[in-house]
Amino acid sequence: MACPHCEGAGYYKEAVPFGHPHFGVLFPCDCKLQEKELRRIDELERLSNLELLRDKIFETFVPDVPGVRRAYLRAVEYAKRPQGWLVLFGNYGVGKTHLAAAIANHALKRQIQVLFAIVPDLLDHLRSTFGPSSEVEYDERFEMIRTVPLLVLDDLGTENTTPWAREKLFQIMNYRYNDALPTVITSNRKPEDIDPRIFSRMSDRALCEEHIIIDAADYRRLSLQQRHPFNTNMRRRMPG
Repeated sequence: MACPHCEGAGYYKEAVPFGHPHFGVLFPCDCKLQEKELRRIDELERLSNLELLRDKIFETFVPDVPGVRRAYLRAVEYAKRPQGWLVLFGNYGVGKTHLAAAIANHALKRQIQVLFAIVPDLLDHLRSTFGPSSEVEYDERFEMIRTVPLLVLDDLGTENTTPWAREKLFQIMNYRYNDALPTVITSNRKPEDIDPRIFSRMSDRALCEEHIIIDAADYRRLSLQQRHPFNTNMRRRMPG
């Protein structure tokens, strides 16, 4: 059905006399502006890389598991006002990725441009843009990664440690460090396993107040009672 205001043209002219500043000027119709806004939102979602992580939000996180509440509260606080760097350390299955994705999903909901990337996959993707069949220019993608308003890097330290990978990752981190761009980092590695140049920037208290260490058991191996320790109804249903 055509827009009743512009009859589907997307633009309109004001009924003003000759000599008026708006005479003959085409103005975008509200329908055109709404269409443009929807395209912008779709583009934000496409670039976010969150398609498979839409369920990773704060509402689906279980903060009552011993060892995770401090990280949960800090992540919620950061999501409300992304500033500086947030670094989450911890073993597999303690909720690092969930919290990082929850921050990213919260930003996307607020229409903040965000990119969620698993570090090894990110570097593999950059390598692929060098190929002749790539539909994306390397420089364009690299620039987007290092300048995106909010970058979430999952699993830092698990990347292939080739000289090329180390240098590209350092360039990304160094640019964001120099411009103090909001960045969330998760890692299950020890500090000595991370490029010293990157870890030094992660440790700058002017940009990153502290490293949050999640000292919890692997959530995937916990029983229902361990996952919901304060849910009395759940305990009643558990045997013994």
